[in-house]
Amino acid sequence: MELTLAAVTALDAADPLAALREHFHLPDDLIYLDGNSLGPPPKATVTRLAQVVEREWGAGLVRSWNSAGWIDLPRRVGDKIAQLIGAPPGTVIVADSTSVNLFKVLAAALRLRPERRVIVSERDNFPTDLYMAQGLIDLLGGQHELRLVDTAEAIPAALAADTAVLLLTEVNYRTGRLHDMAALTAQTHACGALTIWDLAHSAGALPVDLTAAQADFAVGCGYKYLNGGPGAPAFVYVAPHHQADFRQPLAGWMGHAQPFAFDWRYEPAPGVARYLCGTQPVLSMSALECGVDLLLACDLHTVRAKSLAMTELFIALVESLCPELRLATPRAPNARGSQVSFQHPQGYPIMQALIARGVIGDFRAPDILRFGFTPLYLRYVDVWHAAQQLAAVLTDSEWQRPEFSQRAKVT
Repeated sequence: MELTLAAVTALDAADPLAALREHFHLPDDLIYLDGNSLGPPPKATVTRLAQVVEREWGAGLVRSWNSAGWIDLPRRVGDKIAQLIGAPPGTVIVADSTSVNLFKVLAAALRLRPERRVIVSERDNFPTDLYMAQGLIDLLGGQHELRLVDTAEAIPAALAADTAVLLLTEVNYRTGRLHDMAALTAQTHACGALTIWDLAHSAGALPVDLTAAQADFAVGCGYKYLNGGPGAPAFVYVAPHHQADFRQPLAGWMGHAQPFAFDWRYEPAPGVARYLCGTQPVLSMSALECGVDLLLACDLHTVRAKSLAMTELFIALVESLCPELRLATPRAPNARGSQVSFQHPQGYPIMQALIARGVIGDFRAPDILRFGFTPLYLRYVDVWHAAQQLAAVLTDSEWQRPEFSQRAKVT
């Protein structure tokens, strides 16, 4: 691939996804490389939310639980997300947050393997996943162990006869490394354990096939590549053969077989619906549906091909222009998700200086500059200009300005 502006402009002209950019609200003066943290709003979302507020909530009021189908939103949107992650209908439900859903399925998985006491994960897994595991272990009396490995290569050796669950995020949030879900799931099953996959950085960014991988459980968020908005509800997947085996620990009324019977005795709903808990956030769930619908109109294999081309281009440009940065993301295309991370001891002020130039990425401690590539709205020319701006920040030492070292609450 030629590293010239003319070459990347030609790539944009031939891009089969180029027209999708017009479906998003994006400021003209920004290059947005943080969709792996928060996706931008689809234009359809603005129209849809106005409809929900004015017509369904404003005019329909409480009747809209039936007339507008609010009560069916978790299942309806869940079945749509299922199409993006290789899951059959009736196996995905939208509810709560990723953390809460992880607590539910981890409790379920441990209950299914009562004779085993070990949860295997990466030390570099997203912290909330590890926090949920630690909290559940404490709640269960401290009889379980969280066994952490320091490298992905160490995972198979950590799986043993005492392993109950392998808990992993498919794409590492910090480095962008993509795990081989099918291979690791097979190795986990071979030792008699179960898998929980966090799809926060893969759902909507690349093809996922939970059925082919024979995954047991999965969770994921709605506000990154699904473009559901800040704090959008998350989703949970439960393989069909596990759905009847456990009453999840958060036995809320929406997970009851007959919530409007108002029986004081809890009776779990059939199938994945028992993983519901409280009343669904209708506005947020309606926004999420718009983002999911936009993705369903795409071929995720085409999305993946563009993602790999963009990340390959960015790596080549940055390594040629910014030799002081060290690549933290796997170089092999099939080993990375839809992001690129570079390391530098002054990563935080460098990123703040870059944002001040209109290129938005983010920083992850201790030293990671993180860039997300969302093919639905990014252009190859954006990638080229982002690399040039990053080089200018480093060449001109802009990052040394005092204001760029002032830590904000969100990095």
